[in-house]
Amino acid sequence: MNSMKDHLLISLRMTLVIAVLTCGIYPLVVFGIAQSVFPRKANGSFVESNGRVVGSELIGQSFTSEWYFHSRPSAAGYDATASGGTNLGPTSKRLADSIAAAVEAYDVHSNVPADAVTSSGSGLDPDISPANAYAQAARVAHANGLPVEQVHALIKQHIEGRFLGIFGEPRVNVLRLNLALLRVGPAFQPVPLRSLPLTVDGGQAGKPVLHEGHTVSR
Repeated sequence: MNSMKDHLLISLRMTLVIAVLTCGIYPLVVFGIAQSVFPRKANGSFVESNGRVVGSELIGQSFTSEWYFHSRPSAAGYDATASGGTNLGPTSKRLADSIAAAVEAYDVHSNVPADAVTSSGSGLDPDISPANAYAQAARVAHANGLPVEQVHALIKQHIEGRFLGIFGEPRVNVLRLNLALLRVGPAFQPVPLRSLPLTVDGGQAGKPVLHEGHTVSR
């Protein structure tokens, strides 16, 4: 009986110690290191414009106006609470039809970048490939009244390389690229943003509207 009681007490003590270590001390240590070493990334990698948060570098948003670079298609509607892919297999007719429709609506119809017509596994990809960005450059330049060479230069400035030079692929963050476009586009006059998120849809003729109060006049 005493042996059984001793074993139970040891088990309870071990459970308590492990709970304190893994549910208390370890999370606090990780939190403290993150806040000290890279606080911006630890707090969501938020992007600001005119002193207001307009999105995160980590979460994709919908841009549909001709004035902006468009994000990668999203099966989740860019909803962070519904992250996910299409779950359609390579033999799916629905998948083939959706890709065909995306190709038809895309800026070019040959050598179409794969990420321009397929959604990511998360549906929240914040980046597109440099090839995707360059393929949209002519449309964006024409809509903004900018030389295409200037738009190409803007894309080049925002290309991020592989992590540690070997992991992943070169990419362009769409939100940051579009905010940079707002700063250089001669036809734009941005006004202060009211709140997160910044998503772009075609507005009234000649006046695209950025949700949550961010409007730009032409």
